[in-house]
Amino acid sequence: MLVKTYSSSVYGIEATTITVEVNISAGTRYYIVGLPDNAVKESLQRIESAIMTIGYRMPRQKIVVNLAPANIRKEGSAYDLSIALGILAASGQISAEKLSDYLIMGELSLDGKTQSIKGALPTAVQAKIDGFKGLILPEANAREAAVVQQLEVIPARNLREIVDFCEDRVTIAPLIIDIEQEFRQNLHKHETDFADVKGQENIKRALEIAAAGGHNVILIGPPGAGKTMLAKRLATILPPLTLGESLETTKIHSVAGQLNRNISLMTSRPFRAPHHTTSDVALVGGGTNPQPGEISLAHNGVLFLDELPEFKRSVLEVMRQPLESRSITISRARFSIDYPASFMLIAAMNPCPCGYYNHPEKECTCGSSVVQRYLSKISGPLMDRIDLHVEVTPVNFKELSEPRMAEKSIVIRERVMHARNRQEKRFENIDSVYSNAQIDAKMLREVCIIDENSKQLIKSAMDRLGLSARAYDRILKVARTIADMGDSDHIQAEHIAEAIHFRSLDRDNW
Repeated sequence: MLVKTYSSSVYGIEATTITVEVNISAGTRYYIVGLPDNAVKESLQRIESAIMTIGYRMPRQKIVVNLAPANIRKEGSAYDLSIALGILAASGQISAEKLSDYLIMGELSLDGKTQSIKGALPTAVQAKIDGFKGLILPEANAREAAVVQQLEVIPARNLREIVDFCEDRVTIAPLIIDIEQEFRQNLHKHETDFADVKGQENIKRALEIAAAGGHNVILIGPPGAGKTMLAKRLATILPPLTLGESLETTKIHSVAGQLNRNISLMTSRPFRAPHHTTSDVALVGGGTNPQPGEISLAHNGVLFLDELPEFKRSVLEVMRQPLESRSITISRARFSIDYPASFMLIAAMNPCPCGYYNHPEKECTCGSSVVQRYLSKISGPLMDRIDLHVEVTPVNFKELSEPRMAEKSIVIRERVMHARNRQEKRFENIDSVYSNAQIDAKMLREVCIIDENSKQLIKSAMDRLGLSARAYDRILKVARTIADMGDSDHIQAEHIAEAIHFRSLDRDNW
């Protein structure tokens, strides 16, 4: 007897429906075909134990399981539940009537309990597109799948429960989530706040500009000056995620298996801070079974690279293209996967190996050649892609002991959102451009028009600092953001001057 059930396979952040065909005939062998990997091939041992544990029998006949389309490689253990139900239906032990209405995903343990899977959200999206009535999946993944409206999400705790559901012996209520309420409820929850930071007004201003225009930032300063503390609070002043951004971000974290079982939607912008020993594959994504890397997990949020010169040069260089294109393509011999990677980069570094070059009080013990060698670990092309270079100095005792609370993140965020609203209106008819940092070279000449005084000022800075053409573009973009924050329709000389001020690493003493 031939029975078909339906499962799903995730490639990139999109899912493809897989038809699980089970045929039982005369013979004694088990076969799984359709390009399965080892985890799929081993499923028959898990399935046999689970079926026998719940009181049913495993057929001692020839069982052929075909995963179609057969030209797509199938990976992971998420096909266990659909194969098990297919075997039970094909052997006549349960009815196959309901199986065609649902897309079925889930790993089985030996006692028949379901284990969590990756990619539940993109699977649910595809199930709705393909017209399935609902989705049967492990209880641990039900909340993220229930985000998709008008789709029955049936949480499965074990194989016995799903068998009884298919036989109409029990009724399992679909999990329903009010997505709007879920989104609003956790929208402004942050564990950190700029009110915790004493002093450092110049750096706060720089981070506010960065947030307002989506610009990349590097903080240079001695140990203990507060670089990491400031960087961790950048996400708290970014505009809240829109519902569309939240769904896209949740998809990526769902595929990576990094969603908490109690979370249905990511409502805070991600903040990723990989260690400096990370590999290039871990940063951009890939691997034998391709997974999104840190730059994709930081999509719509912040990627923080602390101790930037300590990262391997090859790791930093692979970021150059994603910083411009805001996506990453992982190419292999058989397939190619695209992951989104629109993130804000914030980096932090010491000015030299000892950490005290240009320090106002402590003396640097590094020679000038040592300092240059340390700074040269970061390539010019990568540094050109960073809009704001900010020098962080230590906070004095008077500022540290000041009892008055600093400005809260929510107050700064209001100003950031005001500037972003101006940019949204400016780019409302242009696809894929939402902030000043995303302006391309052609659009720059139309959006960032400057007067004669500003031209002379920027010409003088380029001659004196030896800036590249890309650095010139960065200054104009930052100046446009500063003008937006001041409700100015035109870039003034003071906006250019402040943008040049935030190019610390281009100065002679660096």
